[in-house]
Amino acid sequence: MPNLRFTEQPLSEWMSRGGIQSDIVISTRVRIARNLMHQPFPMLATNQQSEEVLKKLEDVLTDEQIQACGKLYPVLLADLDELDKKVLVEKHLISPNLASESRNGAVFISEDESLSIMVNEEDHLRIQCLYPGFQVQEAWERASSVDDIFEAHVDYAFDDRRGYLTSCPTNVGTGLRASVMMHLPALVLTQQINRILSAVSQVGLTVRGIYGEGSEAMGNLFQISNQITLGQSEAEIIENLYGVALQIIQHEKNAREKLITESRLRMTDRVMRSFGILSHAAIIDSKEAAQRLSDVRLGVDLGLIENLSPNVLNELNVLTQPGFLQKKYGENMSPGERDMYRAKLIRERMGEY
Repeated sequence: MPNLRFTEQPLSEWMSRGGIQSDIVISTRVRIARNLMHQPFPMLATNQQSEEVLKKLEDVLTDEQIQACGKLYPVLLADLDELDKKVLVEKHLISPNLASESRNGAVFISEDESLSIMVNEEDHLRIQCLYPGFQVQEAWERASSVDDIFEAHVDYAFDDRRGYLTSCPTNVGTGLRASVMMHLPALVLTQQINRILSAVSQVGLTVRGIYGEGSEAMGNLFQISNQITLGQSEAEIIENLYGVALQIIQHEKNAREKLITESRLRMTDRVMRSFGILSHAAIIDSKEAAQRLSDVRLGVDLGLIENLSPNVLNELNVLTQPGFLQKKYGENMSPGERDMYRAKLIRERMGEY
């Protein structure tokens, strides 16, 4: 039987813990890409070769050193239906690439879902750590320690001049992608966001949507990550992301202070209108739901709404995604049906408050 425990609950345990600057930084992610020496990259591998890679990495994953980092549960992608794969993507536990294109793909997930190790994705091995709030250094240290254990057991594809070799040239070098998911509604409302994000691109960072490259930044959620993996050390990448994110946090705080000082009544009206729509709408699409939830989250952070936990909003951000909606109600749905059930689910959760 496939291990489906990770597709049943929308809120990962790590998400409920809170974290530093969690009113602005929703989460921190560090991902390390690696490939094995003398093995073709996954896109060129035969079925037998990808099986060999999976077996070799599974052996490392049963090692006591890895298990000391926390028990890992194996999930073979071949055992999952398309809906369960979609749910794992929506929870950021696997990538869209692993869900749709991998051969002999697998993921090993920790109890609290803060560590997931993908096998036979775009690269043979992708180590990912997800932490709540602003914890760039902590996430990097954990991912690096897991990487060190693998490197002690297998030979990585490595070039003395280019560094770690990866399927995509944009990952060559350190193979490191570090990112912070930021909620920046005040910068959007004060029309500063384009200037800020333009400045970010000048310092080796890039901005993506909530599901990475090519995805839309819905609900005022922006993923800020390093763009350069070659020519900088891991420490420099982490330090650069940390410093720039810290500046964005301060800009967002200043913008929030301006909104509440100069436009308190207008902000209260905006927040309460969104709360009312979420509490009573009969249909709502994913884009509007994300925007209304963003307004309500800002209202909570500004003290305009009381007794509503941010965890409820975190949960709704996942529950209202297409895969989870269909998983919860046990049926495939058309987009129109999803809009109806999304509104129903939000009404039920908001009605508790």
